[in-house]
Amino acid sequence: MNKTNLYRGFTLIELLVVIAIIGILAAVVLASLNDARDSGQDASIKQSIGNARSQAELIYNQNGYSYASVCTAGNSIDRLMVAAANNRAETTTKTAVMAIGTASADTAVTCHSTASGYAIIAPLNVTTGGAAWCVDSTGFAGGVAATALTANDITCQ
Repeated sequence: MNKTNLYRGFTLIELLVVIAIIGILAAVVLASLNDARDSGQDASIKQSIGNARSQAELIYNQNGYSYASVCTAGNSIDRLMVAAANNRAETTTKTAVMAIGTASADTAVTCHSTASGYAIIAPLNVTTGGAAWCVDSTGFAGGVAATALTANDITCQ
């Protein structure tokens, strides 16, 4: 009987190679998972701000064709802005400005409104196509620079 047939199994080198390959594959999957999570959070931010645009039009019709109260605290838009802020870890605040106010910070969900218009901007996680998502009373909805909404702005462009 041949002694080499009695001791069958894997060598230490073979086991280490398999473990290394599994580790590399796990690292690739985890990196992809983080990207997918950020993209999902961005989709939620865009949806919340898009819903805010619909709510702003309802407020406009209910308030004598005026956008002045769009950024009022406690209304449905305020809650949608909070939802957008909660979907980004780096977002620190939700800023509602009833009259035209200060410039938007790149970490704040900001709303500016007057009787004639409004604009809402929210920062995104993935900055492809703009670092923030903005909607306004002209019908614009899209990616813009995070500081695109400055004082006296009620349009995103």
